[in-house]
Amino acid sequence: MTQMIFSDETPKGWIPPSIAAPFICILLVVISMLPGDITLGHLGLTEPMGPPRGPLGFFVMLMSFTAMGLAVAGWVRWVEKRSLASAGLCGEKRLKRFVAGLAIGVAMMGAIVAAIALAGGYRVADLAPAFASPAALGWIALLLAGFIVQSGVEEFVFRGWLFSAVMRRWNMTAAFILSSAAFTFVHFSPRATLPEVVMTFAFAIFACIWVRHSNAIWGVMGWHAGWNWFGGTGFDVPITGMDTGLPALVAKMVPVGPAWLTGGGEGPEGSVFTLALLTAGSLRLLWLARSR
Repeated sequence: MTQMIFSDETPKGWIPPSIAAPFICILLVVISMLPGDITLGHLGLTEPMGPPRGPLGFFVMLMSFTAMGLAVAGWVRWVEKRSLASAGLCGEKRLKRFVAGLAIGVAMMGAIVAAIALAGGYRVADLAPAFASPAALGWIALLLAGFIVQSGVEEFVFRGWLFSAVMRRWNMTAAFILSSAAFTFVHFSPRATLPEVVMTFAFAIFACIWVRHSNAIWGVMGWHAGWNWFGGTGFDVPITGMDTGLPALVAKMVPVGPAWLTGGGEGPEGSVFTLALLTAGSLRLLWLARSR
């Protein structure tokens, strides 16, 4: 049964079939991000396995994310001929919802790192070393802005446009599965383990449930940004396999436990605690939606 989300606006253009939408999404992502990825490699700002190297590499990568956001926005406006509000940029109290999501993302990442440390997975090597370097604090502040762009674009593309496009042509269950599968695919790495792939899919499902619950993407944009930023700057551990190269804002954590607990090269995102928290959060949101 076809369902609407964000807006009941009638598109004047072409909405792709649900089964084709994820492939179109992946194609738009690849085409728009390829020039930036080539530039990163040419400048030597990528690690051997692909992630950007340091804060400068991350900011160069933002050009690719900006291009991706513009490509999908252009698709929505000129191919599907519908407003960006119908792709999730809608609703009231947008800044308040974004900031609340940002705080929740920071709190959830902090809770995961604390749980790993209490379980013996991390050892505290230093407390707040970033405060000894004004330059580091400046980069950390800039990275917050950068993660807002990166996370905002990803949420607009996958939980805004793709999610709503699939729902319009099919139903909510298909939107959950297909948008989350596309998100998992574009984040896939040949070195990724099965738990990491499962975690990425669980991350996407949690974000979909949040969006379905709030009927807009502002809150989940903030959550995603807070999650990435605090994970990448708070504890000197990798975030999604990327090392920011900056001293920790809160505490430098050194992994001393097994990879299933610490997340290994993926950082806290690869931990079993992350999967447990995302699962619990998804069930909580589903329960709230059911009770409402």
